Amino acid sequence: MEDVLDVYHRPYDPERPLVCLDETSRQLLAETRPPLPVTSGRPARHDPEYARDGVVNLFLVSEPLRGQRQVRLSARRTRIDFAHCIQDLVDVQYPKAAGIVLVMDHLNTHSPASLYEAFPPAEAKRLADKLEIHYTPRHGSWLNMAEIELSALQRQCLNRRLGNRETMAREVAAWVAARNAAATTIDWQFTTQDARIKLKRLYPSFHA
Repeated sequence: MEDVLDVYHRPYDPERPLVCLDETSRQLLAETRPPLPVTSGRPARHDPEYARDGVVNLFLVSEPLRGQRQVRLSARRTRIDFAHCIQDLVDVQYPKAAGIVLVMDHLNTHSPASLYEAFPPAEAKRLADKLEIHYTPRHGSWLNMAEIELSALQRQCLNRRLGNRETMAREVAAWVAARNAAATTIDWQFTTQDARIKLKRLYPSFHA
């Protein structure tokens, strides 16, 4: 825990950007009947029935100190999908960075081993060497600032019926563009000292 908190209080370094990664899945739900729009004295109405059209996985990477984020959609939630997300992070989003300080949780796919499943050894090592990985503690994923971004994405974009992947991709891209244009940052206040006081029960006890 203290490892992640210390990383969060490093000064901004454009050569080694701090990036938080998290992922979630959402079911695609299509309308079975066209919704009725708002009319005078009557709100919009949706038929309670819907049609399921599969599941989409969303990888969200956030650079909290700069107020930027990106979302990548995938059909599955595998090691291969994670590896391609990392390749995009290194080669497309931060191609000039000397390294990337990456905070993420302990999901079994979130490891350099996934890179070796997806790519030849030389490519996997090239990508892994660009990463300085810091894992949130087990049962402590709330320490990942990407969870804050996922919560905003859910409230502002995903909390409605989206019937197919193309619609979801379009709506998510619009959300990302608007939030990046506003350069919405995260003012992280929880420090190592706070953890030692407020979460004292989680620390081992020492007796003289």
